[in-house]
Amino acid sequence: MQSQAVAPADEAAATLIAALAAAQSEVDGALARARAFAEPLLAGALLDTGEDVLAHADGVAAILAGMGASPTMQAAAYLVYTCDHLNKPHEAIAKGFGEGLAALALETTKLVRLQRMARIAQNAASLAPQAQTQAAQTESVRKMLLAFSRDLRVVMLRLASRLQTLRHFAATKLPVPPGLAQESLNVFAPLANRLGIWQVKWTLEDLAFRFLEPQTYHDVAKQLDEKRAEREAAVEKLRTELAAELAGQGIHAQVQGRPKNIYSIVKKMRGKGLRFERVYDIRALRIIVADVAACYTALSWVHTRFSPITEEFDDYIAKPKSNGYQSLHTVVRDAAGGPIEVQIRTEAMHQHAEHGVAAHWAYKEAGVKGYAGVSASSPYEAKIAVLRQLLAWERDIAGGEVGAASGSPQAPALDDRIYVLTPDAAVIELVQGATAVDFAYSVHTTVGHRCRGARVDGHLVPLSTPLRNGQTVDIITAKEGGPSRDWLNPDLGFLNSQRARAKVRAWFNAQALTETVAKGREAVEKLLQREGKTALRLEDLAAQLGFTSADDLFEVVGKDEFSLRNIEIVLRPPESVQAPDDTVLLRKPRSNAAGKGGVLVVGVDSLLTQLAKCCKPAPPDAISGFVTRGKGVSVHRADCSNLRNMVGRSGDRVIEVQWGAAPGPKAKDGTAGQGGPVYPVDISVEAVDRQGLLRDISEVFTKEKMNVIGVQTQTIKSVAWMTFTVEVPNAARLGQVLRSVGGLEGVRGARRR
Repeated sequence: MQSQAVAPADEAAATLIAALAAAQSEVDGALARARAFAEPLLAGALLDTGEDVLAHADGVAAILAGMGASPTMQAAAYLVYTCDHLNKPHEAIAKGFGEGLAALALETTKLVRLQRMARIAQNAASLAPQAQTQAAQTESVRKMLLAFSRDLRVVMLRLASRLQTLRHFAATKLPVPPGLAQESLNVFAPLANRLGIWQVKWTLEDLAFRFLEPQTYHDVAKQLDEKRAEREAAVEKLRTELAAELAGQGIHAQVQGRPKNIYSIVKKMRGKGLRFERVYDIRALRIIVADVAACYTALSWVHTRFSPITEEFDDYIAKPKSNGYQSLHTVVRDAAGGPIEVQIRTEAMHQHAEHGVAAHWAYKEAGVKGYAGVSASSPYEAKIAVLRQLLAWERDIAGGEVGAASGSPQAPALDDRIYVLTPDAAVIELVQGATAVDFAYSVHTTVGHRCRGARVDGHLVPLSTPLRNGQTVDIITAKEGGPSRDWLNPDLGFLNSQRARAKVRAWFNAQALTETVAKGREAVEKLLQREGKTALRLEDLAAQLGFTSADDLFEVVGKDEFSLRNIEIVLRPPESVQAPDDTVLLRKPRSNAAGKGGVLVVGVDSLLTQLAKCCKPAPPDAISGFVTRGKGVSVHRADCSNLRNMVGRSGDRVIEVQWGAAPGPKAKDGTAGQGGPVYPVDISVEAVDRQGLLRDISEVFTKEKMNVIGVQTQTIKSVAWMTFTVEVPNAARLGQVLRSVGGLEGVRGARRR
């Protein structure tokens, strides 16, 4: 019975092992498939650096493998370079390799193109001012940071790619493109340093320094080589003795010689003003033990066994470096008095020191392993830790630390920006001194309007608190509502970005406009109720008054810039006044037209005439007629520019016309009454815009008993341009009206058009 019970368990275990093996085989196969997919596309292709693309991808994949990246990650090294050779790269790569690799390839490709264009621009502008080239590098660093934040694996791909490019130039001994070596030393090596990928950092530094200062590099390399055999023999003898003596003390340890980084030796010589012989880490050993307690036990024994140089001791276990590096560093003297640097660390510390983020790639690759000396409880925490190192790298560039270390000080080009994180680990770029309210508006306008509080790194803070680089900000919002007017007070410090201020002002302007339009609508609707015209469409009423929409009418009424009297005139036009129209057709003259009013066509009876709308003539203007095709005689003012043009083209169609007598009922004293014909004329007004301007002008026309049938207004930079169309029995009355309008406050001029 027992054997029957065990058999299914054994079978399940075998099935599980087979499934795991198949999954691993599939992962390993992705690398081979990616190279096979890329090979025909990349055959013969060259990078802008002159490298064969396929050979470059092979080198990148090998570097990634040495950094501990998975086969899937190595496959991305090939897929990145296929994007330029595919019509629909995302679709093609996703179909063969999945969405994750497709997104990674495209994100990296975007960054590669950006850096390529930046190099081309920098090479083309080698004589450009320093500020321009520095601005290009600043923009490149910012784009890199944002690309890294979207997919952290892009960091490994770009570092490996740059390292492979430098190795290519070292192997071929070809001249390095301008700016590439400097960018490698000033940007890429500090990036590897921040992420703790020491092997890549050292190699980038040495290769870049070799291209930038070949003579200094070879001088130091020569001094290292002169006594290499003697030094290596002494180090090996000391390593063997230390390993044996530590084992005798019950301390299980690996004792290794430490490689020499030429660039770090030169920096130390320059930074401390030392001769080559005075640099202590020319001879160096590394002791790797099981745990932290063993680190301090080994340190105690080393200090007992040798004579320590106390000022050269550093405890990076108790106080790790900002990039998470941990180790004990001490310098001791041997029996002959020669200095020896000794580093003591655990295996985990050593893995982190060698491969940094590549050894703790919790975000995408290998589950939750932690980062920067802190155990991560979730992939989110691991991602945040890496992002904060990237932000710290950006600040290193901003502060000019890198340039100063390499002997070429830089201005703090990135100090005008900070980068903070959302709760979802997205990077938000803000101006220096930005607050939580600025952050909220950068996330979304609605989030900004409804912002009521903020947590920064998990702690509630006042909304006016300036944010710092790398902080995580969580905005507390209300379900509805808007911003506070206090936010626009510069003395209170709620807002520091122009973009956020503009959004707050726009919200209050929209609120004020809504209230004004509502006030105007209420006034107009009450007037329509009094006049019994509630069936009239508001849009039609606005059009009759010369407005493009009903809201435009409501706005000027709500601001008291348009008198309701103008609306009453439209709703109740005098019976004797003809309906307003763009073109006013006059009555046909009779045989004795001089006594009947209107326009007489000299020598012709009963001929259709119409007043030209371009110049709007009115008695007693000097006029002239022009015979049109199918519309009778068009009557123009004698000084009309359109008439002059038509006469120039067809002078034979000009006809003599004159004004007829104006008929109308007789007054008791025998003078003409007010019932005669009226003529539309245009009046232009230029004035400084102010509250109630339109109302005051309208009241002048009302006082002069002139019917306003059209209004057009436009305000540009506080100057109002207005055109009124009014009906008059004759143009002679306009002089008094224009003088009255010209005398109003703020009016610069009033004239007939």
